[in-house]
Amino acid sequence: MDLHQQFEQAVAESKSLSERPSNDTLLQLYSLYKQGSEGDVNIEAPSNPFDFVAKAKYEAWEALKGKSKEAAMQEYIELIAKLKS
Repeated sequence: MDLHQQFEQAVAESKSLSERPSNDTLLQLYSLYKQGSEGDVNIEAPSNPFDFVAKAKYEAWEALKGKSKEAAMQEYIELIAKLKS
C-alpha cells in the first residue's frame, strides 16, 4: 500500500476512534491533514479576532509551512496509529 492509500485509510480511521482526542491532538491532526492534502497554508488568516477556533486552526497549519506533503502524511498516519492503540 502506498503512502497516499495509507493516508486515506488513516483519515477514515480517524472518524472511528474509540475516544475523542484532546483539543491539542485534534489541532495537530487538522494541521497534518491540511499540510498532507494541500501543502503550505493557502488561505488568508481569519479576520474575526474572536473566532478563536479558526485562528488556532490557521496557526497550527501555518506552523507546518515548509514540511513536505509526504512527511505530513507520514506523521498523520503515525499519530492515528498511536491514538488507536
